[in-house]
Parts: sequence; structure tokens; C-alpha cells
Amino acid sequence: MRNKQRYRGFSLTEVLLAVGTLAIGMIFISGTFLTGIHLSTIATERTIAAVVADEAFAKVRLYGVDMADPNLASNQLTRFDALNPIAPSEFAYPSTKTTTDKQYYWSALCRLAASDPSNRLVQVTIFVSRKVGAGTTYPGGALRPVPVPVGVSVASGAGNESRLTITNQDEQTFIDGGSTIVDSQTGLVYRVLQRDADAPDAFVLDKSWQGATNGTVWVVPPPINGGKYPCIAVYQKVISF
Repeated sequence: MRNKQRYRGFSLTEVLLAVGTLAIGMIFISGTFLTGIHLSTIATERTIAAVVADEAFAKVRLYGVDMADPNLASNQLTRFDALNPIAPSEFAYPSTKTTTDKQYYWSALCRLAASDPSNRLVQVTIFVSRKVGAGTTYPGGALRPVPVPVGVSVASGAGNESRLTITNQDEQTFIDGGSTIVDSQTGLVYRVLQRDADAPDAFVLDKSWQGATNGTVWVVPPPINGGKYPCIAVYQKVISF
């Protein structure tokens, strides 16, 4: 009798299972890779934002503000360029390169740290934003990201301590989930967790609201034609002038 030769190998079912397992693993690996790139970009931007903020605080201290200016008060935030109209190029970073190399911008809001102006202490809030693109415009016709005031009111009812409503319908697109807002009266900084799905004019904060029932917050809005939220970080410091 002839000896039968046996052939050993993988069946089609085994090959398909191996390919499917490999495909699923590659999907998870590619997702992790993209997440890593996103987190690395955020970390890089926030590191640069801290450097931009240091330069911004130095410029605010250098150029200064008039302590007798009636617009400088303890119960409201005022834009620094309204108190001291310096050249627009001073708000760009890096300041040592040409205009086409500018990648970041900063804006400052000021308020007296106390009701007595004789102490010469001013709370300075710095918004650091990225450059979104050439020719991009922002609400109010601004050519760079700048904070704008938005009217808000406290939502009534128990359990709504961290829920605010935008009073002007035209300003609803200025605030979105992930935005950073600053109360004009107290200078407190809040993070917007999410927009209310049932009410387009409402949003939820990361902590309870401590401002007035009807007040104003400052926020850097997205470009007029839509786009990525430009503000990277917000910093505060009390400076003596």
C-alpha cells in the first residue's frame, strides 16, 4: 500500500480569524496614535501659551494704565487696549518676527483689585489665542481674536446654580462647550462644560455661578464664518502700577 502523504497548513477559517483579529488591533492602535498626536498638540500649545502670557504681563506692566481712568473700576472688566491704545502689533507673538510669522495673539482685561484706587493694584486677565488664518475676521470686525462681552442671566430653580442663559440671541454662537469665560463684575474664571441640548441659549459651567443675577461675561468668540475655537488658555495676575 502506498503511504499517504499528509499536508499540514491553515484552513481558510483560521486565516480569516487571524486577519480579522489583526484588523481590529490595527484600528485600536491607529486610534491611540491619533489621540496621542492630539494630546501632544494641546500640551505644546499650552506650554507656548504660558510663555505668551508672561510676555503679555510684562508688556501690560511696561505700558501701564492710568489709575485715574474712570473706565478702570473694581466691579467691571475693561479691555487693556481701551485703557492704553498701544499698537496692534504689540498683541502678537512672537514679537521679534515679521507679521507673516505671527502665530499667537493675546488680549488683556483689567479691573481694580479693590475699590480703593490708592492701592494701585490691578487684576489683569490674559487671553492667549492661536492665529486661525489670514483674512479671518471676528465679531465686531476684529482682525485678531479678542474677548467680547456677552450678556447672561442666572437660570431660575434649584439645581441650576451652574447654569446660565445668554440674553442676546445674536451672541449665542459666541459661547460653546469648552469655552473659557470671565465674569466682568468679579473677575472669576469659568469653564463651559456643555451647551444645553434642549435650550440653545443656555450652557453649564464647571462650578456654581457667583456673579450677579443679570451680568456680563467676557469670552473670545470663534471666527464669524465658523471655525475652531481660538482661545488656548486664560491667565490672571495682580499687578501693582
